[in-house]
Amino acid sequence: MQKKILIIDFGSQYTQLIARRVRELEVYCEIVPYFKEIDYTDLLGIILSGSPYSVNDTDAPKVHLETIVEKVPVLGVCYGAQYLAKHYGGKVENTDKREYGRAILDTTAGAESVLFKDVLDNSQVWMSHGDTITELPPKAKRIAGSKDVMNVCFEWKDKPVYGIQFHPEVYHSTEGKKILANFLFDVCKCKPEWTSEAFAEESEKQLREKIGDDKVILGLSGGVDSTVAAMLLHRAIGKNLTCIFVDNGLLRKDEFTTVLKDYEVLGLNVIGVDASDEFLENLKGITEPEAKRKAIGNTFIDVFDREAKKIEGATWLAQGTIYPDVIESQSVNGPSKTIKSHHNVGGLPDFMTLKVVEPLRILFKDEVRRVGRSIGLPENFIKRHPFPGPGLGIRILGEVNAENVRLLQEADAIYINGLIEEGLYDEVWQAGTILLPVQSVGVMGDERTYEKAVALRAVTSTDGMTADWCHLPYEFLAKVSNQIINQVRGINRVVYDISSKPPATIEWE
Repeated sequence: MQKKILIIDFGSQYTQLIARRVRELEVYCEIVPYFKEIDYTDLLGIILSGSPYSVNDTDAPKVHLETIVEKVPVLGVCYGAQYLAKHYGGKVENTDKREYGRAILDTTAGAESVLFKDVLDNSQVWMSHGDTITELPPKAKRIAGSKDVMNVCFEWKDKPVYGIQFHPEVYHSTEGKKILANFLFDVCKCKPEWTSEAFAEESEKQLREKIGDDKVILGLSGGVDSTVAAMLLHRAIGKNLTCIFVDNGLLRKDEFTTVLKDYEVLGLNVIGVDASDEFLENLKGITEPEAKRKAIGNTFIDVFDREAKKIEGATWLAQGTIYPDVIESQSVNGPSKTIKSHHNVGGLPDFMTLKVVEPLRILFKDEVRRVGRSIGLPENFIKRHPFPGPGLGIRILGEVNAENVRLLQEADAIYINGLIEEGLYDEVWQAGTILLPVQSVGVMGDERTYEKAVALRAVTSTDGMTADWCHLPYEFLAKVSNQIINQVRGINRVVYDISSKPPATIEWE
């Protein structure tokens, strides 16, 4: 089994970022909700995350700390640190010494602590806590403070247990990654073995052992996730993999044809299925976003099941599920309130008897890209922007019909091709056009128009968990707007979306 670090999630918005920082240091880690039973096999250490709760709340999340600290080294971050302090006899209070944002870390008291090895004194850290540890437990000693808070960092006197009230995982904590590295390598004795090459090699070996001579079907989308999954399987089982690429009528302009040609170059066995009329028929009259997702998902299952039955002897279904899909589909408070349906999370309907294999289930998006490069996948696949499973169906606000799809495809093609031509495409994590359910007055020549509007969306991100809107040049936006309005009959207004995630999402639906 893979040796790992476990991150216990108490509900913090930064938990996924802790995991990404650990993996950037080439150490494998997993996130589990606090109520999940811990398997200590091959576990090298535990990080306790932050939380929106106060440790003094009656319903604050808890774990069995006595067992944890006896088994492995522990690092408590923010809530995790306060929980350690309170549980073992310290005091955590809501005082006027709350800290939010930047602070300067004074490590004079703990200059010899392994946690601060090669860490510059008076470095900037990022605070986000209303409660404060006002008194340390008898087991602990103070190793750092700040101008306003005495006990910012502490460590146990006799065990490898550490608490820090700031967030080392965020960019604004300038020495945060070094502090994490000290915990991982000097305290937990981790080795930097989590590389894309090592993952690819081990993944192919496990796939061969798991699948044997069975046949596998995989639904391709044209995106990097399903393509990397397909290539790993292709390398592992060769001709026993059959890929199905379904045209749901909601792809980008000409994408079905161009992607099929790209897959031919890779040597994959791909069956192309044009089911666009079937999808559009099943979307008639539906405007509610979640209902659209379900209609598209259900139709895909019907089409895919129909095509899969034509492949004799297939016993496995492969999916391009990645780690953010898994994380967003669970909750530290039990069953998650649905933000959006993930088309590739949650298994299969009862009538599909195929077993599921998910080669990328433990990877973040940027890790998927690195694995793709390590196995020689062409850059046009690696750099392709993420595209939602329901396609343009959730970028058409309101009813999805052939005319709205045509309008959006034409406008989107101008936008995406413009990004490529101006050398901006690779600077953007994800870009797309949204057809709005509004009409506005315009003037073209001497005529008054009353036509539709589109919104352009472009964000920067690393894995899609958070995202900032892109500051595209005004000149570029003006040029694209002019082209769309002049060339796409039916659209007379273009706007640009400048909201970030959170609080917005990347997609509008």
